[in-house]
Amino acid sequence: MLPWSNIDTVMFDMDGTLLDLHFDNHFWQILVPQTYSALHGVSEDAAKEIINCKYAEVRGTLDWYSLDYWEAELKFDVKHLKHTNTDRISIRPNVEKLLEALQQTDKRVLLITNAHPVAMEIKLNHTRIGDYFHNCISSHSLSLAKENHGFWQALRQAEHYDPERTVLFDDSLPVLRQARREGIQHLYAIKKPDSQRPDLMLAEFPQVEDFAHILPIPQ
Repeated sequence: MLPWSNIDTVMFDMDGTLLDLHFDNHFWQILVPQTYSALHGVSEDAAKEIINCKYAEVRGTLDWYSLDYWEAELKFDVKHLKHTNTDRISIRPNVEKLLEALQQTDKRVLLITNAHPVAMEIKLNHTRIGDYFHNCISSHSLSLAKENHGFWQALRQAEHYDPERTVLFDDSLPVLRQARREGIQHLYAIKKPDSQRPDLMLAEFPQVEDFAHILPIPQ
């Protein structure tokens, strides 16, 4: 059970935390190389090798999450590919149950995502979970990725939260570590971000297996 009485602000990551990461893994590791292969006349294996090298160059930076960056690098309309392949976007189990329970409390509930604003809009429109949040913020609006030094301090200019009374749920170890460096007190990882892949073993932070297990008591 979380120490809900000591928490005023609840922050959620989106992909791998609220939504099944299977969509993004399939999109970036299967669909994007297939599209690159077809458009640029190379084999799918060659496309994967080229794209994986490009991924490695910017991993952990804001460009890694930028659809504009990848359209320039890959020379095709990545946003259109996202718009036309939404069938795998799905909400993780009991997410809505927790979000509904939080609406019965006085806590401020925020979506804080590295997703590009267009990707965030596509997913919120598809799942209809945006209404649960007081604010939905893409890290692109702060010009820093969540794992970058200074992100959580910069976020306090947009959301005047108290780090010692804030909880963050995120599936990314680098993000959780950076949040800890910048003083966020309550940090929780996600045990199974991708429903089609094995559990993550992040012993460094407590893991949430099922959001139904941590429902707050209404205040």
